Amino acid sequence: MERKNFGPRLALALLFIAPLFLAGQTTGKVHGTVSDPAGSPETAGTVAFFDAGTVSPGATPKYSFPVDTSGQYKGEVAPGTYSLIYRRPETAKDKVVDQIDNIKVTAGGDTLADDDMSRKEYVDKLSPEDRKALEAAKARNAEILKENSTIKNLNADLAKARSDRANKNFQEAADLMQKDAALKPTEPLLWVELGEAQLGLKQYADAETSLQKGIQLDAAGKKPNPDVEGAAGNALGEAYGSEGKIPEAQAAYDAAAKVNPSGASMFYSNEAIVMDRNNQLDATVAAADKAIAADPTKPIPYYLKGKALINKATLDPKTQKIIAPPGTAESYQKYLDLAPTGPFAGDAKQVLAELSQTQSTSYKASSKKPH
Repeated sequence: MERKNFGPRLALALLFIAPLFLAGQTTGKVHGTVSDPAGSPETAGTVAFFDAGTVSPGATPKYSFPVDTSGQYKGEVAPGTYSLIYRRPETAKDKVVDQIDNIKVTAGGDTLADDDMSRKEYVDKLSPEDRKALEAAKARNAEILKENSTIKNLNADLAKARSDRANKNFQEAADLMQKDAALKPTEPLLWVELGEAQLGLKQYADAETSLQKGIQLDAAGKKPNPDVEGAAGNALGEAYGSEGKIPEAQAAYDAAAKVNPSGASMFYSNEAIVMDRNNQLDATVAAADKAIAADPTKPIPYYLKGKALINKATLDPKTQKIIAPPGTAESYQKYLDLAPTGPFAGDAKQVLAELSQTQSTSYKASSKKPH
């Protein structure tokens, strides 16, 4: 009997049997599943049928059917009593993996003939070494099943937490992710989602800790996910900005754009918004320029740049003319070109009108904040 290493393969085959009794048929159907001693399906090989009592080393079978990747086979044979032989692709011609005797096939019937090598008769014939390998395989399979169940539950919780955040139920989302992060502390997504919920609760220090944890875990993983680290860096930038930690916020947004360049336009636009909220004029312009470079078709960065620049405008004491920094009018005009009916179109038109006048006493940019 051939020896085998039993790997932790997981699959489940459900067989729905619908017997047919058709008059006049001269063959019968036969089908089944071949599974190894650990209960996993064989994924290749051949099931051969021999007339009862004719099995011998190297003999040619009367019928032969391939085993598919789910361990199943099917075919038609003449009515009679057979011995079933299973061989893997690598099994020598004078060897067999298993043999099942006394399989009776009737004309017009559909006979189920499984080869379940987890049966006691088969396992009892295994060598002590193979039995030890079998027990190890069963333990691995059990662990995989447990892990799959846990992952399924965590995915459901992630979906609920995101729904809660969308509905501004930040506390519910935070509580759920806190529980799951304690259950599986090595999963980056749980920490990032927790940080997002804490950000919604304005628990900025906690959010920073959770988001940093998510970034560190993902970066250290076998397959770092740019989307995860980009989203975490984006949220981290907002958390820092909400605490007035300008250099830290800038670094977080830069890191997000570096790890996930496809999101750079959004990250830098958000940075410009955060810098605007903090009245950091030069930082707003710098972030807006980076957002524009990443995607020149988005209107908000142009507006934010124009707003920051106009707030740096001076007034000529002799002529009373507004002296706006270079690029101010161009930024507002570009915003209007891209969003002629946008939420800041009125403000942009007012600024451009003021700049076109030969004299003015003063100008103050709009206090409206993009979100």
